[in-house]
Amino acid sequence: MNEIQKSTSEKIKKISEREVKEFVLQRFEDVKKSNKIKDLISFQAMNKYMVMAHNQNELKVLGNIVASNKKNPFSEILAEYEKHLKAALNSEPTIKKHSNVIMHIFGFFSKNFSQLEKEQFFNLLNQFQEEQITIGSILSEINPIIYRFNNTYLASQTYFLLYSDPDTGNIFQFLRKGNSE
Repeated sequence: MNEIQKSTSEKIKKISEREVKEFVLQRFEDVKKSNKIKDLISFQAMNKYMVMAHNQNELKVLGNIVASNKKNPFSEILAEYEKHLKAALNSEPTIKKHSNVIMHIFGFFSKNFSQLEKEQFFNLLNQFQEEQITIGSILSEINPIIYRFNNTYLASQTYFLLYSDPDTGNIFQFLRKGNSE
């Protein structure tokens, strides 16, 4: 890492799990205020991997709650959804849970990867599992792949927004560097 990157990295504050939860719950408050099922469906889609990193069982429950929108009043759906969202976010993400999410994300790209790219991906995953790199580091390496394959679904995930390190490997860092020269 060069001196400019170190300086930038030191200025960027890593967010805590508490801040992650607050961010997600505030976005849910926006959904409640809108009182529209389409906003709840969008919220569910954008937060899929975030919730999965916390509690995969609650993710399934939340999906079922959203799917019940034709059977139940929307106010009941919101109340039930909020209860399970909070329960999900109260479970702490672990290396195992994050690894599961990363493997789901890998599924979006694996058929397009060369053998060398697959090996590099699994090398990064192994480094993360052995705690040699952080979740932010591995997500920052994955971020440019999302744009390479133009995957808007993954690009919209709060998981990347909240957990990626804006350091090396991140396409925006490269773009910012290119504009300053």
